[in-house]
Amino acid sequence: MTKVFFGGSRKLGRLNQAILERADNIISSGYLVLIGEANGADLAMQKYLAEKSYQNVLIFCAGSKCRNNVGGWEIRYVQINRTHKDFQFYSIRDEKMSDEADYGFMVWDGKSKGTLNNIVNLLIRNKPVAVYLSLKRKFFTLRSDKDLTELLSFCTKQQVDYFEKTLKIHQRIHPAQSGLNFVLEKV
Repeated sequence: MTKVFFGGSRKLGRLNQAILERADNIISSGYLVLIGEANGADLAMQKYLAEKSYQNVLIFCAGSKCRNNVGGWEIRYVQINRTHKDFQFYSIRDEKMSDEADYGFMVWDGKSKGTLNNIVNLLIRNKPVAVYLSLKRKFFTLRSDKDLTELLSFCTKQQVDYFEKTLKIHQRIHPAQSGLNFVLEKV
């Protein structure tokens, strides 16, 4: 069964028509939706899937408590050996979804390092990602580092530098060339 990892920025609590149409395609195809429990885009998509009475959903929860499960779907608890619920805590859960998914469907505000981290994790695993970039109100299909560079071209140099510093994108996508820096060239 085809599995789609849905994720998105916590600051994006509403899904527009373009996003809902893609969700409808997933529903009509009967794909299994792997989704987290965060507020924002995750919760908005959970609400939409519940509204559609879609049952082919698996909720991934970090630790032993699930923050959101609107549809009462099956839960996969990801045990995490950290007490501090920080970026690393939730990224462990997200990595599990990247491992299991065949495709990614991300809603990104161009700022969330968590959503970008999910995009990178999927690309490292050679899994295509449909990214809705909210600031451009447009979908991008990413399959390679070149596609990621194009997506990041809509961010400021300061944002790209921050992402590189915190997520080490270049080292992860090109491990053999980890001594090189990821550089965004504006056209």
